[in-house]
Amino acid sequence: MTTIPSGRYIKLMRKNNSQPNTRQEILAAANQLVLAEGVAHLTLEAVARKAGVSKGGLLYHFPSKEDLIKGLIEQLNAQFDGEVGRQLALEYAERRAEAELEAGSWLRAFVRATFAGNKLENDWLGSSAAILTAIATNPQLLEPFRKSFAGYQQQAEQDGLDPALATIIRLAADGLWLAELFQLAPPGGKLREQVEKRLLEMTHSLAKPPEGTGGAETGL
Repeated sequence: MTTIPSGRYIKLMRKNNSQPNTRQEILAAANQLVLAEGVAHLTLEAVARKAGVSKGGLLYHFPSKEDLIKGLIEQLNAQFDGEVGRQLALEYAERRAEAELEAGSWLRAFVRATFAGNKLENDWLGSSAAILTAIATNPQLLEPFRKSFAGYQQQAEQDGLDPALATIIRLAADGLWLAELFQLAPPGGKLREQVEKRLLEMTHSLAKPPEGTGGAETGL
């Protein structure tokens, strides 16, 4: 059965209760502050004001600015992790009559999570803030992302497809994420939809033949 590593996740996680989540409100305020005023204005005092909490209340959740930035990155990783899991669960539900998911299932969930998440403008801007803040202050804070991507690569190689071709699909999805993050000529509209469709088709058509069958090599 396919497992899920931690990683990039776009949709905001919300607890199923009626009480406000102060920690999430602080993180949302930090994201908004960075986007509106830039990294230089990310101070604990400014975030507390924007979140509508006392500085002591903020320090209870984030004792330092570095802890706040770590919180942004951890939130981003946990969010994408959940979206990949949701997409994989949907695929499993569609194939519930089978004992296991077919080859390429994890990659399809990964592609769908990336394309769906990037279209959610508010959440996407929040993820951008987390990354830009981390890069500007301390590149070592990106270590959780590096571990997540290592996990993605491992999942791709173990997803029942040719490892090299699975890696190409994974890198293509990551490329979309980065292109839209930094506005590096990302595809839009119909072309964007076609790119997603083609990547998903590849996960079906590039499955490895069973060992010993002598199946023909599949190419792009």
